[in-house]
Amino acid sequence: MDNFIVDNTKSLKGLILRVKKAQEIYATFTQDQVDSIFKAAALAANKARIPLAKMAVEETGMGIVEDKVIKNHFASEYIYNKHKDALTCGIISEDKANGIKIVADPVGVIAGIVPTTNPTSTAIFKSLITLKTRNGIIFSPHPRSKKSTVEAAKIVLAAAVKAGAPKDIIGWIDIPSLELTNLLITDQNVATILATGGPAMVKAAYSSGKPALGVGAGNTPAIIDETADIQMAASYILMSKTFDNGMICASEQSIIIIKDVYKKVVDELVLRGAYILNKNEKIKVAKTIVINGKLNSQIVGQSAYKIAQLSGIRVPEDVKILAGEVSDISLNEAFAYEKLSPVIAIYKAENFEDAVEKAYKLVELAGAGHTSVLYTDARKQDRINIFAEKLHTGRVLINTPSSQGAIGDLYNFKLEPSLTLGCGSWGGNAVSENIGVRHLLNYKTVAQRRENMLWFRVPPKIYFKRGATDLALRELVGKKRAFIVTDRFLFDSGVIYSITKVLEDIKVGYQIFFDVKPEPTLSTIDEALLIINVYQPDVIIAFGGGSPIDAAKIMWLMYEYPDTNFQDIAMRFMDIRKRICDISELGEKAQMVAIPTTSGTGSEVTPFAVIREDSTHIKYPIADYSLTPNMAIIDPNFVDSMPKNLCAASGIDALTHAIEAYVSVLATNFTNSPALEAMKLIFRYLPRSYEYGINDPVAREKMHYASTLAGMAFANAFLGVCHSIAHKLGTAFSIPHGIANALIINQVIRYNATDRPKKQAIFPQYKFPNVKAKYGQIADELNLGGKNDDEKLELLINAITKLKKDINLPLSIKEYGIEEKSFYNNLDKLVEQAFDDQCTGANPVYPLMEDLRSILIKAYNGQVR
Repeated sequence: MDNFIVDNTKSLKGLILRVKKAQEIYATFTQDQVDSIFKAAALAANKARIPLAKMAVEETGMGIVEDKVIKNHFASEYIYNKHKDALTCGIISEDKANGIKIVADPVGVIAGIVPTTNPTSTAIFKSLITLKTRNGIIFSPHPRSKKSTVEAAKIVLAAAVKAGAPKDIIGWIDIPSLELTNLLITDQNVATILATGGPAMVKAAYSSGKPALGVGAGNTPAIIDETADIQMAASYILMSKTFDNGMICASEQSIIIIKDVYKKVVDELVLRGAYILNKNEKIKVAKTIVINGKLNSQIVGQSAYKIAQLSGIRVPEDVKILAGEVSDISLNEAFAYEKLSPVIAIYKAENFEDAVEKAYKLVELAGAGHTSVLYTDARKQDRINIFAEKLHTGRVLINTPSSQGAIGDLYNFKLEPSLTLGCGSWGGNAVSENIGVRHLLNYKTVAQRRENMLWFRVPPKIYFKRGATDLALRELVGKKRAFIVTDRFLFDSGVIYSITKVLEDIKVGYQIFFDVKPEPTLSTIDEALLIINVYQPDVIIAFGGGSPIDAAKIMWLMYEYPDTNFQDIAMRFMDIRKRICDISELGEKAQMVAIPTTSGTGSEVTPFAVIREDSTHIKYPIADYSLTPNMAIIDPNFVDSMPKNLCAASGIDALTHAIEAYVSVLATNFTNSPALEAMKLIFRYLPRSYEYGINDPVAREKMHYASTLAGMAFANAFLGVCHSIAHKLGTAFSIPHGIANALIINQVIRYNATDRPKKQAIFPQYKFPNVKAKYGQIADELNLGGKNDDEKLELLINAITKLKKDINLPLSIKEYGIEEKSFYNNLDKLVEQAFDDQCTGANPVYPLMEDLRSILIKAYNGQVR
């Protein structure tokens, strides 16, 4: 805004005129221009998700950085994904037979009211939908979060202007006040108001005389009936209620449990981390929740432990929520309020009808129009209908965590993603939907759980057996030019001859690029492309370990789509199907064949490629199913002479692939089988393969197959924090990737193996924490023994430790040779980079950064417990 500081009425009026002029220019833009600006803005916001989250928590003292990262990510990625193809300029639909056209026109300048609870994600969301609709927006931040709100707006504005938007299309009040906010929402040049905040602010917006879209108070009740999946219900409520320390307006405020399962549900809540207050504790907490008839702002966005301290009671530090068992539904009961913190009420209901009546009263008391939740057997459509018809809420969620479910797209991909949730006339709002394009009527949306389809994608052709290379490559008859990507060792040793001989026989020309080094860099890709673009191959053959195969995948991509922005495709995504920047299908110019010569990476069957940036040395795991090779040839003849150190490192890499894929939140029946088979083969044959090498061809063959099976599993289930940490640990200290995984895996298993994690990973198919049981299943498959999951877990960890000893791998980062001072100097950077690694999202426990720090410190010292 050219250092135009807005802190008084004169400067604000000047700003409004500038934004109005910019919007009038922007209103003439075409759909293509708008879409380009929209994408650029979404990318910029997504890239800034972590620093903005940190800034918001530091400035407000509320919430959790890691959860605000998710909100910022959602506000950019999911909103972009939802609206990227929407037509918002000019004629957007036409029914020629009936003579109907729909023409879209912007409303003008929007006043954006931003709350202190969601200062950056709300600013991102409102900026993006404003840009998509050719409007302008001026933000009025909350005084407690003005810096972070303005910073979010600045980031989006800078990207939009760089992409071609008028320079004043987004503005803000630098020093907010009630006077300036009132001036903004009543100014004649402001067309409408997007209001998110407290009841008083939203009421002021609706009283301004301007069209307004806003939200009402949330007081979400969650019923758990006797047919519900209790483990899932308890886990989801805790996950939802602790998200950003309970500041989401849609988060559960009360649990209503039918008496037949009351004790079972309460016990499950306690198991998962809830603290049930006794009579005296409940009185003390109630006095802390409400002071002089109003919610105590000191508890908003604080942890359960801190709220307990404020109340003068003692609870364990790892308690997730404070729960008070109450019966009164009135403003005399503090627990019946919207608490914006990890504090919840528990009501006992006589039957389903009584539960619905209690939920209805709670909503009418202080949350009309917002959100309600029912946990029941999904086949109980009569109950779902009764609940939906009775309650006056815009979102009626079935078997869904309300914080994550109400904002849309996560737990029902047909529910529109939004961070402004209309509450209809029940809540004094103009609309009852998640804010979208048309909001002239109240709509009641019953969002039953409908998960997006899952997938299992591998190369169309996978050939295996000794000598398979010869016959498999002969399928390339008819191709003209092959570009072979390998490393210098395979070239100098003459092993490459087994490839070129077949190509000569079938009259396919070839060029060989043999300068791929371990951990290939972007400069290597550029060097190869100089040859590829001249040679114009119609087949690319990757021959070697993970490095040549990964490098070949990126060469393939850049050959077919030379304008690809590497930084964009390297950006982490929450859902591979919803990413902002995807990769178009490859294969128009060339097919790709992958022939591994090591037994570990599985890259020959995966959509992943790990590439290192030259300047920063950061490793980027690129993931897109377009990168999956067209043909994989698994020929054990190429691994017989693999040296011991490579055998050990690659073998343990394959093991971590299989283990992490098996416990991933994306694991399915289709990925579990190859993962288990790979683990069985590795435990049986890796020590033999390491010890006897070429003299035990059976062991070498079985390990080669195990690597590919593990690759097939993690290609579709993805990995976890072991790989997240290993990627960054390897970069920082030049540790081979397989060994880096070996140094971390035991600590990660110990961290994951809990029935009450601090935070459960968010993925719809992952209903409740079950990773300890899955580790037990691995132990069973390996015949390790054990009477229960706890014993099986110990036996599994011991078995992995023994395997590492058998193949002479170090048992700690210190033992590997990393100096303590160097390790701790890099620790903060390692933690943040590992948290933002692509693999982190599929880990069954969603880690806080402090958890990753603890894992690294334990791994450094070789401490498993």
